[in-house]
Amino acid sequence: MRRRGFTLLEVLVALGVFALSAVVLGSAYVNVLNAYDFVKRGSQRDEDLRFARAQLLVEPDRKKAEEGGNFDLPGGRQARWHAAIETTSTADLFLVTFTCELSEQGPGAPQTVTETFMLMRPTWADPTENSKLRQDARDRIADMRAKKS
Repeated sequence: MRRRGFTLLEVLVALGVFALSAVVLGSAYVNVLNAYDFVKRGSQRDEDLRFARAQLLVEPDRKKAEEGGNFDLPGGRQARWHAAIETTSTADLFLVTFTCELSEQGPGAPQTVTETFMLMRPTWADPTENSKLRQDARDRIADMRAKKS
């Protein structure tokens, strides 16, 4: 008469397979949680950066825009920004290099983000230089029209 049931070896193999699958699923779950945290920190950084950039965009005075500013963020974090502004050959158009340092709460090193973009700001322009640039543009347009005719 044979007994029905599992042998000790079969039970140990089944427990081993179960333990291995539990470890794999657990590590996958931890990876998903880490990815969510990373995305959350990245979106928070982007939001802080957008707010700092908005501070630059609403500043009507060029000198104040170049000096930049500091402000506190939620969670005890801070942001410091400044801009290097260069005139271009087009009236009222500026090349802006925007630098923002976002510091986390605690002893960690601040994260620095630098962006370069073109910005049209008539209030930053020097009136005499601006009128010269506009006259140069008019002259270039007149020359192009004369060549077409």
